[in-house]
Amino acid sequence: MGNDDNTLTRVGEFGLIKRVTQRLPVHDDCLLGPGDDAAVVAASDRRVVACTDVLVEGRHFRRDWSSATDVGHRAAAANLADIVAMGARPTGLLVGMCLPGDLPVEWAEELADGLAAEADLVGVSVVGGDTVSSKELTIAVTALGDLQGRAPVTRSGARIGDIVAVSGRLGWSAAGYTILSRGFRSPGALVAAHRRPEVPYAAGPLAAALGATAMIDVSDGLLSDLGHIAESSHVSINVESKTLEITEAMANAAQAMGVDPLAWVLTGGEDHALAATFPPDVLLGGDWRIIGRVGVGRGVTVDGSAYEGSTGWDHFR
Repeated sequence: MGNDDNTLTRVGEFGLIKRVTQRLPVHDDCLLGPGDDAAVVAASDRRVVACTDVLVEGRHFRRDWSSATDVGHRAAAANLADIVAMGARPTGLLVGMCLPGDLPVEWAEELADGLAAEADLVGVSVVGGDTVSSKELTIAVTALGDLQGRAPVTRSGARIGDIVAVSGRLGWSAAGYTILSRGFRSPGALVAAHRRPEVPYAAGPLAAALGATAMIDVSDGLLSDLGHIAESSHVSINVESKTLEITEAMANAAQAMGVDPLAWVLTGGEDHALAATFPPDVLLGGDWRIIGRVGVGRGVTVDGSAYEGSTGWDHFR
């Protein structure tokens, strides 16, 4: 990880910025990148989609569980997923880093590598940010996006009779978290899913093109996030459990640890799948698969009944 002489205290703020920015590629939407008072990002639509997310060590990641590169991937993915959940194309990332002075420089460089690699998946640049010394390691990312002439897909457009569909993995990260918290490191695929999500980036703009009426990034849990759509749209949503995939690895891990794997799928977050509602006659494409229906009333049910227990993550609960 580096020796005691190769820390942030030794290289200083501007030395760190130089090392980090040298590792970040520049894509077409970035008209002016790091190095000035602010960046310039193309906004051909004349509207900018923006979101921000914060990762705090001990709350969102642990350095003994995840590499710096993993953390970089997660920090970028959490924000890029929110942009595509609006039906937009990501155009840029801004990154604020609060770092302890005794942190090895290599850790910060590897974090930048993870951010850049995840951003490369959708062809966007890390266009700027800030660094500050802090006792608590915190990564704050802001993402920008372009609607490309389309209306944003919000949480408030679901209509009675719509189908509910998801794209991406559900419950994998929650399973990986449970495995790591019990002191294990396998199955490797589930642990890797917690360390580094696989976001279905193309599914967001595709859903918008297909006429999605509402959409959301599943970051806190399927039931919890569908609840946001139901509340904003003044409808009810019913999820059919038989439509939800429980992989063999998840079933085996759940049995070994005495956990219901369906709970991972219904309430686990941080896979950053996308959930959306569509008109009932739409022909879905890509990885979108139907899991339920929109109906009269309020709230979210599973197989017609209220779900017992927590429906997802709440930082203050």
